[in-house]
Amino acid sequence: MGFFGVGTSPTQASPQTGTPAVSDHPSAPIPVQGAPLGAAIRVPLGETGFEVFPLILGGAEFGWHIDMAAAHGILDAHRERGGNAVHTSDGYAAGRSEHIIGQWLHRRGTRDTTVLGVRVGTNPDHSGLGPVNLIRAVEASLTRLQTDRIDVLYLDATSDRVTALEDTLATAEWLIEAGKVRALGSLGHTAAQLVEARILASAGYPRLTALDVPYNVLRQTEYDGDLRLVAGAQGIAVTPSQALEHGYLAGAVRSRAGVADSVRGSQLAAAMNRRGTRTLRALDRIGAELSIPTSAVAIAWLRAQRTVVAPIVNVYAVSHVDELVQGIGARLSRAHLAEIARAAQ
Repeated sequence: MGFFGVGTSPTQASPQTGTPAVSDHPSAPIPVQGAPLGAAIRVPLGETGFEVFPLILGGAEFGWHIDMAAAHGILDAHRERGGNAVHTSDGYAAGRSEHIIGQWLHRRGTRDTTVLGVRVGTNPDHSGLGPVNLIRAVEASLTRLQTDRIDVLYLDATSDRVTALEDTLATAEWLIEAGKVRALGSLGHTAAQLVEARILASAGYPRLTALDVPYNVLRQTEYDGDLRLVAGAQGIAVTPSQALEHGYLAGAVRSRAGVADSVRGSQLAAAMNRRGTRTLRALDRIGAELSIPTSAVAIAWLRAQRTVVAPIVNVYAVSHVDELVQGIGARLSRAHLAEIARAAQ
């Protein structure tokens, strides 16, 4: 018998076993019905033909600091909050990141509703962007991801300064015609190379329609200037990586005393200077005013940049997804942007 009317509905026997069915406990989670809350929030990914949630989940930590079970939990959380775009690389954990994401896509049956971005060029088994290695890299990624196509293939020019851009685009054209790739993105190409790529596109080669570039409040020099001007003029969708400067802009670690002696530790320590401290304090103050986490303010700043479509974020926990998603709905005023600009000088 239930108390205070809770659980007092008659029990029914299970048709399979004949045993009484047990009602859900009143404290059990309420099942979510319908589409995720953020499913209606979509922005065009440039000229790729895709529309994405304006926060792309990166897989840089999958297979390195995060095992498969934890990674799938993070992917689920991003999905439940409206996320529909995932980014990985054949160089992340030597392909382990792709394997983990491939398992998730297969088990959840979400491939057709996920925009999949893959960066190639750094896997040691087929590095660079030469014709042979590029085809091998894509085929290997498709196998690990358990799919027949990559939606946006990011060509990592930092891995190959020798192969002519025309040769790379000619190979990419074959991959697109074969149905293995839908659209092309860029990482590490100079502004001059983007102009060259657009000239080649006028001759029939596929266009570079997305740009991955390290960019955040503290790291602006690589993108500001000619690269920003060319990307804006060509209508290229900018999907900046390193949105939180290796996690420093999340504000969780603020002193060198809490930094481990590792590659990630040295990356964090590099931002721990007067400029970094000033910037973090400005983000803290604005976050307190808007009632959002510091990391969400960093995302809102990126979203306020005209050419930025969707930042790529790498997280360690489901709670981080919850924090960063708050930056999508936040709107920074001109006063906020000016305050951040002064602090980041």
